[in-house]
Amino acid sequence: MRQISFLPTLLVLLAVFMVRPVSAQSGAPYNTSFGLFLDLGNGGTYVGPHVKHFFTENDAGQAMVLFGNDITILGVEYSYNKRIPDAGGLMWNAGIGPQVLFGDGDTGFALRPQAGLEFKVPQAPLSVGFDWRPYWIVSPDSEFEAGRFGLTFKYTL
Repeated sequence: MRQISFLPTLLVLLAVFMVRPVSAQSGAPYNTSFGLFLDLGNGGTYVGPHVKHFFTENDAGQAMVLFGNDITILGVEYSYNKRIPDAGGLMWNAGIGPQVLFGDGDTGFALRPQAGLEFKVPQAPLSVGFDWRPYWIVSPDSEFEAGRFGLTFKYTL
């Protein structure tokens, strides 16, 4: 029951962060992006919509809803993003966030750290990213899986 009450809190926090003023993002590579997220590696493969929004030049929040293997995953994350000098649109990122897993009548809670690279195509509204995304399921049973990765394809605004 405790995990279910956490879901509305996550949704409210995401909504509050998404309506912050655009002026805070003046140095960010883009303001907001929408696209497809693939979570793959050891275990199942999950696919779904994804949104990422920069609050400042380096700070971003992202959310995704993923489907696969009779499980639905709702996740939000904070990430710190930094451009790589003299590398065009390439930047590195690192972050963490909670995920709620729904499936087979059960609800679970996981923490997902991530570290990766994102490439914003210069002169085009496109971005692609690749992350190492281990997961740690903390309830109902504890489980850790290091061999998980994320792949994103996004349209940027």
